[in-house]
Amino acid sequence: MQNKLFAPAALLCSVIGGSAASTSAMAEYPVAGVDPHQRPANAPVITEVQKDHAWYMRALTGVSEPYPASLRFLEDQGNWYTPFNHPGMTEPYDIRNWHK
Repeated sequence: MQNKLFAPAALLCSVIGGSAASTSAMAEYPVAGVDPHQRPANAPVITEVQKDHAWYMRALTGVSEPYPASLRFLEDQGNWYTPFNHPGMTEPYDIRNWHK
């Protein structure tokens, strides 16, 4: 009976040991959250956001003109994720007709 209880513990130790070895190879990349108050010096920086006509047409899918003032946030939208410009749920909740 002791062997059956020991097997999961041995497996867990081998997984933890294997992941520790692989983290040393990734040490050269910046790790977010180590010093939350400070951005790593070699972290990539976005300097420009490209929002062409196609980007706006996708973001405004299913919204008719005149566009409401509440959508002005799109002018400040950066390259971070927002659910507004991605298809959401299917019918009957697809009020913007993303899935047609």
